[in-house]
Amino acid sequence: MRDRFALLVIAGMSVAIVGLVGYLLLGHQPPSAGPAWVAALPLLNACLNATSAALLTGGWLFIRRRRVTAHKTCMVSALVVSTLFLVSYVTYHSLAGSRPFGGQGWIRLVYFPLLVSHIALAAVIVPLALTTVYHALRESFARHVRIARWTLPLWLYVSVTGVLVYWMLYRL
Repeated sequence: MRDRFALLVIAGMSVAIVGLVGYLLLGHQPPSAGPAWVAALPLLNACLNATSAALLTGGWLFIRRRRVTAHKTCMVSALVVSTLFLVSYVTYHSLAGSRPFGGQGWIRLVYFPLLVSHIALAAVIVPLALTTVYHALRESFARHVRIARWTLPLWLYVSVTGVLVYWMLYRL
């Protein structure tokens, strides 16, 4: 019964988060002039994504070496950093909206599939990460490992492609 309630809470949180981000990307009109500090958020978001990727990789390496405490520290830190990313991302898009891609030619054939896969998997990673953490906290390690085998590579992909999308959108 406890698992069912927890999974319903995870599903509700996931739908709320994905719905909010979807609204901000597709239906929200930001104010015409936001505060100047908002311009720094995309770089912060890329740094948070890179940090998350490093923590996830470290956590994976630690668990492979059976260093459980270090693994837990990295994975909880990755979750915290990803949560900070989400707060910063929502803040940016609520105040500044979305930036159109300015690249021309062949790079568009790289950027848009990368962006679509990044967005789709970012939506998938929310319930996966929360469920993976839930099973670890419940010490249901067989379930944790079974889900983490999917969660880790997808979360890494989302984190790394987040940095690539930033670079292509703001630095290319």
